[in-house]
Amino acid sequence: METPSPLASARDGNLNLPIPPQLGYVFDAISNAGPWTILFTVLAVLVAYDQIMYILNKGSIVGPAFKLPFIGPFMESMDPKWEEYYAKWTSGPLSCVSVFHKFVVIASTRDMARKVFNSPSYVKPCVVDAAHKLLGADNWVFLDGKAHVYFRKGLNGLFTRRALQSYLPGQEEVYNTYFRRSVHITEQAGGKPVPFMSEFRELMCAVSLRTFCGRYISDEAVKRIADDYYLITEAMELVNFPIILPFTKTWHGKKAADMVLLEFSKACARSKVEMAAGGEPTCVMDAWIKNILASQTWTEASEEERKKLEKPSPLLREFTDYEIAQTVFTFLFASQDATSSAATWLFQTMAQRPDILDRVRQENHEIRNGNVHAAVDLDQLESMTYTRAAVKELLRYRPPVIMVPYMAKKAFPITDSYTVPKGAMIIPTTYLALRDPKIYENPDEFDPERYYTGDAEAKGAKNFLVFGAGPHVCIGQRYAQLNLALLIGKASLLLDWKHHATPLSEEIKVFATIFPKDDCPLTFTERKW
Repeated sequence: METPSPLASARDGNLNLPIPPQLGYVFDAISNAGPWTILFTVLAVLVAYDQIMYILNKGSIVGPAFKLPFIGPFMESMDPKWEEYYAKWTSGPLSCVSVFHKFVVIASTRDMARKVFNSPSYVKPCVVDAAHKLLGADNWVFLDGKAHVYFRKGLNGLFTRRALQSYLPGQEEVYNTYFRRSVHITEQAGGKPVPFMSEFRELMCAVSLRTFCGRYISDEAVKRIADDYYLITEAMELVNFPIILPFTKTWHGKKAADMVLLEFSKACARSKVEMAAGGEPTCVMDAWIKNILASQTWTEASEEERKKLEKPSPLLREFTDYEIAQTVFTFLFASQDATSSAATWLFQTMAQRPDILDRVRQENHEIRNGNVHAAVDLDQLESMTYTRAAVKELLRYRPPVIMVPYMAKKAFPITDSYTVPKGAMIIPTTYLALRDPKIYENPDEFDPERYYTGDAEAKGAKNFLVFGAGPHVCIGQRYAQLNLALLIGKASLLLDWKHHATPLSEEIKVFATIFPKDDCPLTFTERKW
């Protein structure tokens, strides 16, 4: 004997539920429906809900009229194309897509991008969905409001003039090593061009690790981190599958991130021992720990003892090895792909413009008083006005950071006619602001003169969004630009190189940042003076 379904019982009055007569046919249909009918009905309802929510969120801004149910343009996001990004940016000041559960608004113009950067009461950085899993949900980059301000103040001391000067010897050492290696790679290839993009990624990872962790990380660990960091970058795609599944990009990226954090924690423990013994800082970890120890000394000192001490500003609390490691990991995350992109384009563009390279070479030769192997100090590096102009123009011409994801903490009225819904991702982009013909004459040309003798510095102050703006502006932007100036300046003295152009050399591929599609084929030789 069959047991009547609850719906049938309700319809027959066995459950004593008051069923309005108008709904009787609904209960009849459901109670008599088979499992497949119910399944398809539920699916249809969900599809309709997904579509309706997308249309409501989209409102009046540019975007597809309808979305592919649930996943949206997920397949396209797996293989992002520059042309598709550019088309989206130029489609309107605000545009949108919706992928899986995430509604995404793109802010393309300078003013729209700046409004996002400068609205901390409405938005906070979210990087990408996978970032919380790889960097840690409690990472300082995800802090907001007063907590973020306090943490950031404690990091400002890591990028003072004194600190930047202390990092230079380690950077010089790395560049010398990798420049010799570049010549060797060309020799091993029989003088034939080799795509150097991956080499530049390892080079910039190595110089970042020396700057951040000094000699507390072995050469073998540097190589391992440089190799595995590619997996972390792959896992940091703008849109990824919501959960980490075994053997996916995010799974491999998480394993690599855990390895890097472990290495950084070990390095931090070694730095604490060295600084407690009175050592002088040579890397970011050293500088941070030195400031922590100075704060502890001040806090524990008597009033009489404090008269002989300089009060640290700000006073820092003690940070655990993991907290320091996690923060340094975010420095690597912020610098690795961006500087790798900039270095690749620098070498390609300089080879294409030997007149500009010669001026960089001449300036660096003069500042070193004719000794091409001489190291430089911070004063000398800052005095390289043309070299630094070339670096700044490169960052405008080929901006490494083309978008910076934020999340709307609450409904964000970004214009009079459109409000970004709470929980949506909102992404300010930098590219159109940096190619604005009203600000930059002939914006598609590489011309350092605009920053050397021209007025681009002042005229384009609001457009130069390479390092963001507002309370989350990149804390290491001065370091990054000086580091790139050191890189190309030293290379101009120690190396000759040739770019072997292909039809894809000026085509752009997107891999976290932007690179030439042919990965920059180059040949290097040692420069003879």
